[in-house]
Amino acid sequence: MNPLESRIAFHIGPVPVTEPVVTTWAIMVVMVVGAAYLARRLTLVPPATQATLEGLVAAVDAQVREILRGEPAPYRGFVGTLFTFILLANWSSIIPGVDPPTAHVETDAALALLVFIAVIVYGIRVGGLRGYFRHFASPSVFMIPLNFVETISRSFSMLVRLFGNVMSGVVLIGVVASLARLFVPIPLMALDLLTGAIQAYIFAILAAVFISDAVSPETTKTTPKTEG
Repeated sequence: MNPLESRIAFHIGPVPVTEPVVTTWAIMVVMVVGAAYLARRLTLVPPATQATLEGLVAAVDAQVREILRGEPAPYRGFVGTLFTFILLANWSSIIPGVDPPTAHVETDAALALLVFIAVIVYGIRVGGLRGYFRHFASPSVFMIPLNFVETISRSFSMLVRLFGNVMSGVVLIGVVASLARLFVPIPLMALDLLTGAIQAYIFAILAAVFISDAVSPETTKTTPKTEG
């Protein structure tokens, strides 16, 4: 099967719904239902599941605080959700017959687009419309075209990196499984899970770095919204 093609799961009228879309929505449902379920059962003495999630939140806060040099609360939800979704999407490959959505370019394009939009939204929220767009003229107005192209190209690079790494892992395991015995690909699957976690971490960190660039003092110092 061509890794650039998506198998159609079913149709809604004339509209085809592909398997990556079904898997993506299933992951989102699991995340929403799981978060709602766990939020209703928080205790002062956390059980193992709650302690694990609290550790994940603390790790996200630490990374965001280190990168953005400020309070992580405004960015925790986006960066943390981005990491969790990509992690679960990458790890969905362990389910027999399921291709991870992140092995398909349309999913990665959507994630990169979300980061692109989030950078703009956070930049405008912190520095105002004028303050955000002023940083494209740094260090001079002659840099506006290059800075604009850089903003687009770095989002595209995130797409290519995530798609290439996840898709290549899926293809490699599929090839080995077709040529070798049943248990031979298991070490490769373990390596694929590790790679999936690393790719989710890198994608989330890059998103935080790009947001940091948009809300940095150099970007927003000319506007009154950064005071107080």
